[in-house]
Amino acid sequence: MTGGSWNVRRLDRREAPRAQAEHGPVVVLDNIRSALNVGSIFRTCDAAAVRHLYLAGITALPPNPQLLKTALGAQDAVPWSHRLSTIELIEELRAQGFVIIAVELTDRSVPYTQVDYPIDTALVFGHEVAGVAVPVLERSDQVVEIPMFGRKNSLNVATSVGVVLFEILRQRFRAASAAEQH
Repeated sequence: MTGGSWNVRRLDRREAPRAQAEHGPVVVLDNIRSALNVGSIFRTCDAAAVRHLYLAGITALPPNPQLLKTALGAQDAVPWSHRLSTIELIEELRAQGFVIIAVELTDRSVPYTQVDYPIDTALVFGHEVAGVAVPVLERSDQVVEIPMFGRKNSLNVATSVGVVLFEILRQRFRAASAAEQH
């Protein structure tokens, strides 16, 4: 990337698994009904070195043909698993030390750019129409939103995943760059 205040370098393929294992956030999909969205999210998670993608509830799973159409092989590059209950999953992640951050527009949400994301972050994204389920929101440590300036009050879930993941990368690259300068 040129012209920005931070530099991004493409990870050497030998470095990518290490980066995923040590530094990437995990992503939880809470009942995403569109297999096309899930496939696109797989690709975004691969690009952003996500540590693990959890597909919860009714979320489409590989080898769904529509998912494979948009994933373009990323389902083989991103570690993933399916869980029936999003609630049980986030409680398990919390017990492992993850901070649970739901991405949803609520009365307690803050702009996604105003949060410092710890290494052990679990991002939760919800159903395309209903959003993140209320019981999941109630159990989240924090709720962030992507500010909307148009007539609609939401983005496509796959787009939202990319926006928040790349903010996390931006913050981490900025911190790494600052540390190198000192």
